[in-house]
Amino acid sequence: MKSFHTSIEIAASPERIWQILVDVARWPEWNSTVTKVEGSVALGSKITVYAKISPARAFPLKVSELAPQQRMVWRGGMPLGLFTGQRIYTLAKRDAGTVEFEMTEQFSGLMAPLITRSIPDLQPSFNEFAKCLKAAAERLPG
Repeated sequence: MKSFHTSIEIAASPERIWQILVDVARWPEWNSTVTKVEGSVALGSKITVYAKISPARAFPLKVSELAPQQRMVWRGGMPLGLFTGQRIYTLAKRDAGTVEFEMTEQFSGLMAPLITRSIPDLQPSFNEFAKCLKAAAERLPG
């Protein structure tokens, strides 16, 4: 099954990183992988992401898990679970006073083998997202 994953160590507090992550309306200011994000982060809320990798398409998602400063999960896909994409954001404090940020996208469902063949390689975009988040968290006052 196709999936994507990135991780990076960030020299900032989990609170600072979380503040940047959940302020989705401001993502285009620091995140070079998106053009626009609509909605707000709250459990059960809907978010629509407009990614540069697929500019003609909107990605509607739902916040399905939310543990502030630790974990956030967004889900989207087809009815009846025929195809589900799940993006997981996690923050883990490290001994050095840093935070390990991880982002994973997993695909599942009966239609996943067919649909994932048409999904482009998101790995460069994932890596870029992590680098942009690191730069924003380490640069911006907070």
